[in-house]
Amino acid sequence: MAGGAGVLHTLAMTPLSQAMREGAWLYPIVEIVHIAGFSVLVGGVVLFDLRVLGFARSLPVSALGDHVLRWALASVLLVVPAGLLLFSAHPVELANNPALIVKLVLIALAGLNALAFHLLPYRNVAAWDRDGRAPPLARAGAALSILLWLGVITCGRMLAYL
Repeated sequence: MAGGAGVLHTLAMTPLSQAMREGAWLYPIVEIVHIAGFSVLVGGVVLFDLRVLGFARSLPVSALGDHVLRWALASVLLVVPAGLLLFSAHPVELANNPALIVKLVLIALAGLNALAFHLLPYRNVAAWDRDGRAPPLARAGAALSILLWLGVITCGRMLAYL
């Protein structure tokens, strides 16, 4: 752990980390980019998950997925770098914040859930794309996805309080 703490202290002393802490506008701008990107990511995923759960059945699942999931995936290009910049502002404190640790675990679980969804039930989406009800495994994955992303949002907000 001492080696990891040393890396975190070194990161805290970098000019970028100092600028994130000391600049009047840099941290808020990066936070806005992070939140905006996260809104696109979670918004797209939740819309898709709601469709899998049976809402808006007039929309084909695959067409909605092709549209919103592309935007959600692209938003990761904003979310990850912005999140790393936010972390760099207070790396020692954040590395020990239980909300961040849980947030990262939930993000990993959401990613694994999405991978399992696309490898398993979504491979047969043609059978339930338009009129059919999504299979139980697909609906369970969609419900779990919504819960995981709500947990990520909750943990992100709790960072300031723990």
